[in-house]
Amino acid sequence: MKKIILNADDFGRHIKINEAVKKSVETGALRSATLMPAGLAFDDAVNIAKTTPALGVGIHLTLVDDTPISPPENIPTLLKDGKFYPNYMEFLKAYLTGKIKREDIKTELAAQFEKMSRTNLKFTHIDSHQHLHHAPGILEIALNLAKKSGINKMRISHTSIFTGESTNIKQFIGRAGLFSLAKYAYLVGKKNNFKFPENFTGIVAGEAVTEDFLINEIKNLKEGATEVMMHPATVNDEITAISNWQHDFVAEFKAASSPKIVELLKKDNVEVINYNDI
Repeated sequence: MKKIILNADDFGRHIKINEAVKKSVETGALRSATLMPAGLAFDDAVNIAKTTPALGVGIHLTLVDDTPISPPENIPTLLKDGKFYPNYMEFLKAYLTGKIKREDIKTELAAQFEKMSRTNLKFTHIDSHQHLHHAPGILEIALNLAKKSGINKMRISHTSIFTGESTNIKQFIGRAGLFSLAKYAYLVGKKNNFKFPENFTGIVAGEAVTEDFLINEIKNLKEGATEVMMHPATVNDEITAISNWQHDFVAEFKAASSPKIVELLKKDNVEVINYNDI
């Protein structure tokens, strides 16, 4: 049977992201979101999670483009000018050249799991901001911490190298790198008895997941469960300002909250699920 998981990343980062998640559960097919540990709207997101039983909530592990949970003196190699590195490219360059210590990564991710545990929510799975949980070394740390927290499911971002319409060479290289890391994460995850959807989609670099994009994906779904990674918000400018990402978050919100998508899924007999149902 064909199943679909619409997952909203960055839950808790901004109140307008939280608003999009809540409305998309109410009117659309979104049933999953991943909570950002240091998000400025973290408490609001937790409240939404506790009052929205249809929503499955995972952990959006974060090592870039945000602020840490740990005191800076405990994780010095993770920081640049007092904050995380701004993006995965700068992070991986430092990580692969030995400038970032794995012990600092373990300290920070453990603090993130600890903060999550204090919410008393039951988390469905793990993924990560800018897909860094796929990287060797980081993956093993994340899996060990997840198992200690009773979590045995995670995202595998095995997207196509040729996803999307953009011909930007940097985006192509990014997708190619992620494709390779996803293969590694799949093998390590299987060895550790983790579960994940059979399929994954969503534009990992570039265009938004619009209603038209989602309609096309639904019409071409493969058997099994497919996760669609999304970044919905009810405004664009405010989210662009905090993320430094020129992206159409509102278009993704319109897709995630669309009654038209709900009707199409019913018509095509596609089951709408979250990670609890894997």
